[in-house]
Amino acid sequence: MIKLVRRILWILLIALIIVVTWFAWPRVPIITAFAAKGMCSSVFLAGKSPERVAAEDLSFFPISLAKCKIDYEEKSVTAKVFGLGKRKVVFREGLGAVIVLDKPEEELMADYFEIPDPGYSQDTIPWPLGDVLPEARQEGVDYEKLNTILEEAFDSPEAEAFQKTLGVAVVYNNELIGENYLGDYDAWTRFHSWSMTKSVTGAMAGALAQEGRLDISAPSGIREWEGDDRENITVENILHMSSGLEWVENYFTISEATVMLMQSDDMFSSVTGCQQEHEPGTYWNYSSGDANLLSGLLRKAIGDEDEYHGYAYTRLFHRIGMLNTVVETDASGLFVASSYSYGSTRDWARFGLLFLNQGIFEGDTVLSPEWVEYMKTPAPASDGQYAGTFWLKEPNVENALVDVPDDIFFADGFLGQRVYVIPSRKLVVVRMGYSLSNFSVNDFLRDIIATLPA
Repeated sequence: MIKLVRRILWILLIALIIVVTWFAWPRVPIITAFAAKGMCSSVFLAGKSPERVAAEDLSFFPISLAKCKIDYEEKSVTAKVFGLGKRKVVFREGLGAVIVLDKPEEELMADYFEIPDPGYSQDTIPWPLGDVLPEARQEGVDYEKLNTILEEAFDSPEAEAFQKTLGVAVVYNNELIGENYLGDYDAWTRFHSWSMTKSVTGAMAGALAQEGRLDISAPSGIREWEGDDRENITVENILHMSSGLEWVENYFTISEATVMLMQSDDMFSSVTGCQQEHEPGTYWNYSSGDANLLSGLLRKAIGDEDEYHGYAYTRLFHRIGMLNTVVETDASGLFVASSYSYGSTRDWARFGLLFLNQGIFEGDTVLSPEWVEYMKTPAPASDGQYAGTFWLKEPNVENALVDVPDDIFFADGFLGQRVYVIPSRKLVVVRMGYSLSNFSVNDFLRDIIATLPA
């Protein structure tokens, strides 16, 4: 009997080792890459403390299993899980953090880009281009109630993290009427914006189209697709996330998304290798791959690397006062349009304000009104859920916006970052955080709207 029990235990142990080896081990390098990348960007780009990064950006399982070691002199982060799956990330000025994979580390660390000077200081310029806020308040706004709502959006200092809000801002009738931040964060703190970067890329595409440098109705012209069905995919199909490419958007397992973000030096090439699964334009599938395809097409349309790396700043950010926002690149120099930007809450409020005012910012036509309308027009295959890099409906049913005007559209980030634009109420609301599991965006917006003039 004892021999039988021992045999069974050995069989179970061997089975466990096989399961762990088959299922868990391939995922460990993804976990460590995610953790090291998040820590490196948050510390060296956003200026957050490692403790806050661990408690916020990297607080969810299984990412929380990773342990990070920071080299402040080298500006790098190394992460492991139980001493295994080591991944290293290095920081490059002007280009952000990048995972060390195939490109030699010394070459990565030598990469550098000087972000262009905007040519002005926001300290003495009135909102929205600057940070000088008016003393007069907007008529008809219930500021006392609004401030209470903004305070209640945060966890109290002595409580455990629950709502997980980091920063909020409310713009009504072009004025910043309220903002609030967790702890010592403030109006200039950079937060990881995740997929809200996709909407920035949509704006960049519009700027290039406006300049006659990008034809969205034309085939993508991607060389690797010549001679097969993928050559029929248009720029517009990609903008609408209706390329039809095989793609799984899942950050908690091995998927096309995690392979692209965590295991690829060249994310554009990672996506161009995907096979066709549906006829272009007929099937909508939320895809960070399509976003990085678009970034690669913008790179091709611009042609010059320095202009490409500076384009978001000179053509968009600097013209609308987004001076605390940085977009990161992969090892190949591609803007990671799907996921990697860090920006302040006020900056994202300005971004929303640009679209609230049909692409015109303080008299400057940054984007054409026609392009703004295009970016919020439903993609034909999306069943009214998604437009041209903006969302029209919350992707998760539990967050459905049932008590807000139907003309709402918004940018949506992976861990609960949002920029809501409601033209009928002259309203922009920004919420930066690291989860929406216990935060009702519907109630938040509904209550804010109730504080405004009828």
